[in-house]
Amino acid sequence: MALKIDEDCINCDVCEPECPNEAIYMGEEIYEIDWTKCTECVGHYDEPQCVEVCPVDCIPKDEEHAESQEDLQAKYDKMYPDGA
Repeated sequence: MALKIDEDCINCDVCEPECPNEAIYMGEEIYEIDWTKCTECVGHYDEPQCVEVCPVDCIPKDEEHAESQEDLQAKYDKMYPDGA
């Protein structure tokens, strides 16, 4: 399942550079996550790096874009066919 950034975001700028897939970007008011690029860091790290660095705990799972671990791995494999 992809992640999303909720309205508790304080625009601290720490999550964007941590995303290995460049899925995080500045939206109209707060940072947002492009769910088509988010693999929850599968293929890169054991834990989502944005969640690890977020000081306000505003990055929950995106229930609208449910994906299994296998789906996330397949997305990573498609994005990085030769590995990261």
